[in-house]
Amino acid sequence: MQVLQIEQKRGDAMKLITAVVRPERVQQVKEALFQAGISGLTLSRVSGHGGEQEVVEHYRGTRVMVEFRDKVEFRMAVSEPFVDAAIQAICRGARTGEVGDGKIFVQPLERVIRIRTGEEDTAALTPVNETKLSPI
Repeated sequence: MQVLQIEQKRGDAMKLITAVVRPERVQQVKEALFQAGISGLTLSRVSGHGGEQEVVEHYRGTRVMVEFRDKVEFRMAVSEPFVDAAIQAICRGARTGEVGDGKIFVQPLERVIRIRTGEEDTAALTPVNETKLSPI
């Protein structure tokens, strides 16, 4: 009796992209992603500390050190062919050239399930129109 092994691993063709950007660049990042054909995304308000210097502000007559800055986190699941397009769009929309522009994290995504239909993996991802992916 032979045991058949399935070589394909779940999630090989999917990535979770997380980008943390300046709040004032949200509109530009969103527009760049939409222009690249990527519309399935989640936004969250976050705060963090990176390379920016700490700022001292005055609040009601008291000096307050601002250690964490307000940021916005974009999260999107994409299939492998669209990872570079998403990264380029985020960079194009978020870059000011100053410290604090943000970071992009790309992680393997093991499994995705669309709750409404039960579709799984790349079939469950928001479709991206390949014709919108043009070199920039």
